[in-house]
Amino acid sequence: MSAPRSSSRLAYLAAVVFLPALAGVIGGELGPPGGGVALWDKGVHFTAYFVLSFLATLALEARRMAVFAVAGLIAIGGALEIVQGLIGRDMELGDEIANTLGALAGAAIAWGMRRLLTAFKGA
Repeated sequence: MSAPRSSSRLAYLAAVVFLPALAGVIGGELGPPGGGVALWDKGVHFTAYFVLSFLATLALEARRMAVFAVAGLIAIGGALEIVQGLIGRDMELGDEIANTLGALAGAAIAWGMRRLLTAFKGA
């Protein structure tokens, strides 16, 4: 029996880390509001969804499934913004824009990284 390929190990690690990361983002979005600077708040949203999308894209080796995962993360971000408005927190379009940009950037970087790793393996 051969050892798992390095890309499979990377996908496995990304899958293991994804769910706790998702739980942390949901908790952060629905927990008590933090009193931060608006620009920093957008950076936090961008970073959170960048990480989630990056992990999901690495975990799902099929490109089509990764696209669905990224779309799902963008939808979850929008739904969480709506829920925030229902529980007394500020619902902001700017937060969803930051979520979306972070998710798209995370997927792009993960796809690029996967391509580089594949190219270096073949060389």
